[in-house]
Amino acid sequence: MSKPAIQVEGLWKEYVVGSAQQSHSTFYDLLSHSIKAPFNRLRNLGGASEVANQFWALRDVNFEVQPGEVLGIIGRNGAGKSTLLKILSRITSPTRGRVTVQGRMASLLEVGTGFHPELSGRENIYLNGSLLGMMRADIKSKFDSIVEFAEIEKFIDTPVKRYSSGMYVRLAFAVASHLEPEILVVDEVLAVGDIEFQKKCLGKMQDVSGSGRTVLFVSHNMNAVEILCTKALMLDKGSILHSGPTDVVVGRYLENVEANAGVIEKTSGVLRIISARGECNQSSPNMLDVFISITMDASREVDDLIIDFGLENKVGTRIMQIVPQARGVQPYAVRKNSKINYEIRVSMTMLAPGDYFGTVFAHSRTNGSVLHQSNIPLFRVASLDSAPECMSAGFTAVSIPNYEVRIFSEE
Repeated sequence: MSKPAIQVEGLWKEYVVGSAQQSHSTFYDLLSHSIKAPFNRLRNLGGASEVANQFWALRDVNFEVQPGEVLGIIGRNGAGKSTLLKILSRITSPTRGRVTVQGRMASLLEVGTGFHPELSGRENIYLNGSLLGMMRADIKSKFDSIVEFAEIEKFIDTPVKRYSSGMYVRLAFAVASHLEPEILVVDEVLAVGDIEFQKKCLGKMQDVSGSGRTVLFVSHNMNAVEILCTKALMLDKGSILHSGPTDVVVGRYLENVEANAGVIEKTSGVLRIISARGECNQSSPNMLDVFISITMDASREVDDLIIDFGLENKVGTRIMQIVPQARGVQPYAVRKNSKINYEIRVSMTMLAPGDYFGTVFAHSRTNGSVLHQSNIPLFRVASLDSAPECMSAGFTAVSIPNYEVRIFSEE
């Protein structure tokens, strides 16, 4: 059996929050500080400020990545993802534990990593290739492909300090992915690029993994993680909470987010959702007919009720937004203790298989926001044996379709 491409054993990383690095103007100051340091640490054991400000970014992290695997690393902001990648990339060192890496590693962690700002794009390509241990002839053979991918032909001889953040990221990713490292590490930095560039990057990473190289991918985009990654691990407060098949770990992550955040609900007490349901039927190979019915009750009278609606996928991407007033639908008068039925009929582009949720935003000019509720389960698009091309896992239909809205009351 081959050795793991990456092996992480008992990894801990500690930071001291709010502690400034002490400067020493003379050799005597430095010597005096060194002599006093052990006594200061003993004094702090009783709970002094430095110990009280300890922060463990990583806590006993253990995992392996086999050659050719694509590992997704997910978790909330502050979970320890970026710290882990910086240790793997040898940008910072762990407090305890060991990391073993087999092969050349290229890392794209943040805008500017690995580039010399005073050098041109051309010079930085050759510099990065040299750092990866490549011969100049090998870098030259891939040079045109890198520049074409990054779409910066006009600026290739301009110092990169003059690049926009988007140009910087395009070139950095092109270099990291084309110069054939055995291990490619990519953080959320791709979010800086536009949508088309992100698609290109995902396609390139699929090519990299398909050629047997290892990829570590950190992202908050669960769709991208599910498309790209064969395995995933979820970090929470510096520890691995879940690891295993990507779909299982992503599901646990979404459950965890919902359990901690709950249903987003901000209401003045005027309206309350009683029930919500959705139905979808395939009307043609590329179209869905969707029916959504939401029932609410009113605790007091509202003269000019306006109800907007949004449809989202399981990772919160807004698929469509319905604003009835934009189509000439007039505000609706609601009586106290009445039930309000809100019905939507939509014919829209086929959605990718998965669960879909709704957001209701009800408001009036006189009462302000009377109901704002998200994460309302509505319907599921099932996988089809003969699914059209647009139903691939990464497809998202962003549209403002033709729709009908009906609002009526029950006394």
